[in-house]
Amino acid sequence: MTSQPTMTEAPGEPGGLQTGLKPRHLSMIAIGGVIGAGLFVGSSSGIATAGPGILLSYLLVGTLVVLVMRMLGEMSAANPTSGSFSAHADRALGRWAGFSIGWLYWFFWVVVLAVEATAGAVILEGWIPAVPQWGWALIVMIVLTATNLVSVGSYGEFEFWFAGIKVVAIAVFIVVGLLAVFGLLPGVDAEQAGLANLTDHGGFLPHGPGAILVGVLLVVFSFMGSEIPTLAAGETGDPQRAVTKATNSIIWRIAVFYLGSIFVVVTLLPWDAKSIEEDGSYVAALDSLGIPHAGQIMNFIVLTSVLSCLNSGLYTASRMAFSLGRRGDAPGVFARTNEHGVPVAAILSSVVFGFVAVFFNYAFPDSVFLFLVNSSGAVALFVWLVICFSQLRLRKVIERESPERLVVRMWLYPYLTWATIAFIVFVLVYMLTDTEHGNREILLLSLLVAAGVVGVSLVKQRLDRNKQRLTGV
Repeated sequence: MTSQPTMTEAPGEPGGLQTGLKPRHLSMIAIGGVIGAGLFVGSSSGIATAGPGILLSYLLVGTLVVLVMRMLGEMSAANPTSGSFSAHADRALGRWAGFSIGWLYWFFWVVVLAVEATAGAVILEGWIPAVPQWGWALIVMIVLTATNLVSVGSYGEFEFWFAGIKVVAIAVFIVVGLLAVFGLLPGVDAEQAGLANLTDHGGFLPHGPGAILVGVLLVVFSFMGSEIPTLAAGETGDPQRAVTKATNSIIWRIAVFYLGSIFVVVTLLPWDAKSIEEDGSYVAALDSLGIPHAGQIMNFIVLTSVLSCLNSGLYTASRMAFSLGRRGDAPGVFARTNEHGVPVAAILSSVVFGFVAVFFNYAFPDSVFLFLVNSSGAVALFVWLVICFSQLRLRKVIERESPERLVVRMWLYPYLTWATIAFIVFVLVYMLTDTEHGNREILLLSLLVAAGVVGVSLVKQRLDRNKQRLTGV
């Protein structure tokens, strides 16, 4: 164990973050965090690749996320901090690990800001073409930046309503869809909708068992965001209780919103229906239910998901920058807060890089921006792997020093932790073999960027040691 000082951000104290998030805010952040725009937009490619077997792909990745979040919940309930897994890695694996995974995670969300801002701008320009797409991207970024700068409560309130729309929409979709599948909804084509769609049209695995693994690669990155409640918990009145509640509820959240909604899609329509490929899986499913203006309804839902992701992405990036600043791994100005407990510099720096990425998206979409997107593509897997190794080491420390803080415990420790590590490594190795969907390039570029960040962290660590030796501090 690398001996490192424990750093707590002391929410509520002068110069620290404030406890402005209410229980209802964190509950909705936890629920909405697993419903990204990727679920609505990207699921059609997964269905086309694996057929109804995409359910197994979602089940595998969902199980992986549940296990990883259980480990993170164990560490975060014992030591709530705005740095979450980065701060835990700092303590468990060394300063280089906390520095590296923190900056990689920040980089991931900054790129996401550009992707989501552009996606939202496309929808808004379709509704109001008088404003150019870049103008809408600028407006969206400015509005959500202002929201985050006001207070953490302002972020929580916006996220409560954004996530609430997503949750209600997908819940209604599942209920209505299930009624149609079981023949209880009048006006729906009974011959087209039904459980037979799971086995007809080439069987449950029309492209063979290997398609399940390809499906895993296509859907794994849509689960990024599940860890946000552990970062936000430090700004609630009772962080330990908030983390515990969010961790314990992740199983039903993934089961209902991911598996439930995808099950509805692949039973309402044959997996090879042209409408799924042309219109998108959820729009096609809504059309099959006879719901008028299905495309516009889904555009509205996707827009709220985009705004929610932007809102949370900016919040998450700024809090990670704040934590890195507190630990001396980022400029000290990032760790300063105003009278409302808002880390203004951390927010503005994240926004600036987000704006730069948006510019690259419009100026160099097939070169610079493509590199940014691909080089951040495997960060989710890197984060999850670091969480696993951190939990392996910190569990022993917590049990020895203060076992009463283990209010959340990883199941079958350490066997399930090692099994999770093995599965993540397997997915990474499998990515190297997948050239058809570009996953090999994504992994190699992500490894290149990760190696660069780790190199910087090791150089910084050595310079810090030399400085300490010279000053005697």
